[in-house]
Amino acid sequence: MYWQVRLVLLLFTIHCSLSTSYAQDKHPWEEALNEVMTLEDAGTTAWEETYELLCDLELHPMNLNSVTREQLEQLPFLTAQQVEDIMAYLYQYGPMKSEAELMMIRSLDRERRRLLTYFIYIGESADSRQQLFKYGHHELMAAARIPFYERKGDSNGYLGYPYRHWLRYQLTYGDRVKVGLVGSQDAGEPFFANCNKTGYDYYSLYLQLRNIGWLESLVLGRYKVSLGMGLTINSSFSLGKVAMLQNLGRAANTLRAHSSRSEADYLQGAAATFRLSKALSLTAFASYRGQDATLNKDGTAATIVTSGYHRTETEMEKKHNLKNATVGGSLRYQRYGLHVGLNTVYTHLDRRLTPNTSTLYRRHYAQGNDFTNVSIDYGYVHHRFAVQGETAVNAHGALATINSVSLQLRDGLSLMALQRFYSYRYTALYARSFSDGSSVQNESGLYVGLAWQPSPYLKLMAYGDYAYFPWAKYQVSQSSYAQDYLLQATYTHSHWTWGGRYRLRLRERDNAEKTALVSRTEHRGRVSVAYDNGWSSKTQLDVGFTAVEQEEKGLMVSETLGYAWRWLRLNGGFGYFKTDGYDSRVYLYESGPLYTYSMGQFQGEGWRCWLMARAAIGRNLSLTAKWGRTKYTDREIVGSGYQQVDGSALSDLDVQLRWKF
Repeated sequence: MYWQVRLVLLLFTIHCSLSTSYAQDKHPWEEALNEVMTLEDAGTTAWEETYELLCDLELHPMNLNSVTREQLEQLPFLTAQQVEDIMAYLYQYGPMKSEAELMMIRSLDRERRRLLTYFIYIGESADSRQQLFKYGHHELMAAARIPFYERKGDSNGYLGYPYRHWLRYQLTYGDRVKVGLVGSQDAGEPFFANCNKTGYDYYSLYLQLRNIGWLESLVLGRYKVSLGMGLTINSSFSLGKVAMLQNLGRAANTLRAHSSRSEADYLQGAAATFRLSKALSLTAFASYRGQDATLNKDGTAATIVTSGYHRTETEMEKKHNLKNATVGGSLRYQRYGLHVGLNTVYTHLDRRLTPNTSTLYRRHYAQGNDFTNVSIDYGYVHHRFAVQGETAVNAHGALATINSVSLQLRDGLSLMALQRFYSYRYTALYARSFSDGSSVQNESGLYVGLAWQPSPYLKLMAYGDYAYFPWAKYQVSQSSYAQDYLLQATYTHSHWTWGGRYRLRLRERDNAEKTALVSRTEHRGRVSVAYDNGWSSKTQLDVGFTAVEQEEKGLMVSETLGYAWRWLRLNGGFGYFKTDGYDSRVYLYESGPLYTYSMGQFQGEGWRCWLMARAAIGRNLSLTAKWGRTKYTDREIVGSGYQQVDGSALSDLDVQLRWKF
């Protein structure tokens, strides 16, 4: 370990020597997103979609003077009180003249104001056609990933070539009109061949209108819906336990176009929100789409597949072999900080969903052709406290409820508590909400969090979460519990930022003989130092220790660098990792081309390096290229099955071209 300690010191020395002349091409919201991610969040579909949504909102900011509550609720870092205060300020004082007026909204701290400026602009509130065309523009983006290695499936197994590529066109008029088309191809999928005769394996076409008279929002094509706190439907985004402290458990009712490349959780058809009066709104949606499914021998569906991969004959046979029809809506009252909503979702599948329930933990998985969920969401926002909640039932009367209360004890100090109870008999195909077990089923628990900023430079966050699972879970054949604790500190002064995080997780799982439960203890820590002043850099050390019946240790030390000069931006990074196994795996977040979420997962021993360049070619054209290489020093074969690579290194090149006109 002595030479590893020396490596940490060496990277820190490099960091200090370059810190006076380095700038990183990473926007503040990217760093904020990375700070609130935990191990379970990293690499999930929900976080990928949150990243893509924020990329889109940054490239197409909202006019704050004509913004709707629904649009503000798309920003995951705003609390319910902050959304309420922004809307109240605009109602009382009229359109803002500059971003400096955000300082008049007391609930917006300095960090939130800074983040908000990346997603809004101050424009005229007039609703004329000239206003729309003034801010209208086209955007065409094309991207590809080229691997410099061959997987086993590339020569025998996959139906297509090894290149991943996608195309996106979008036309926007201000923040009122958006129309676009996305085409995407995963590596190994056929292109203009096999079942993909029309080219790409995946297309998403959408049209969205906002804030036009009594029509608050209209989406045609593929779209996302979120109602309440997600117990009936949340196909948009969800955040983890650290991020929960940022928005203090805020509920949201949003409709938005599905402009990402994810093939999971979207709806297809039409959705609209109508403003019936100042306090009353109605949301309705209808969807019909094909979904991938693994079929049983009798033609029923065993599982719904959301990976979106269609690389082999077996995967292609699953493509859209299940038809899903969904309708739903919400009637919502919102006035003077109080809101109450009635939500309902009904889904019909043309094949009966019949999972294998012989395994105990699958006994209460969703089954049947028809699924109905009804809920009431409710809340009240005061300048010192906020109460949020939702209670739902399914067609069999099983209950799910989540409730939170947050207190603003004084400026810079907030406390929140969140309780949830999800019956093990509660099922909802589109539900996604706060949980420890990754699903809205078979869990009850209590979460308590504290956010404190004792000085302008120091920010502290801490939480404790206790969860109880009354029914069996994967790798747990009886009732069990989990505990999760985290403490995070960030100190920012002048151009320096120092960060530290410690997390302790206690869980139970079956022993090797499956005769009793054993405790699984996981410790994870992170320390980092960053400098930003034209040039900037960041040095980070992640460590982990996991003990079940055996102990595992892991670490990763990384340095992120970059440079910005007029039309050219350069980013780079290097990381060394060493872990004893999968349970002690480590993650590294990297900057990537636009709309490309990059979170690497590493286990074993080796290193990762990458370099990205972004060049502006004139005013309307930009080119981005990113090269990355992962080298393992403890193996000669990487991966398994069709993904197996006969070699110890993986290198690839991402290229992206963006044209605005």
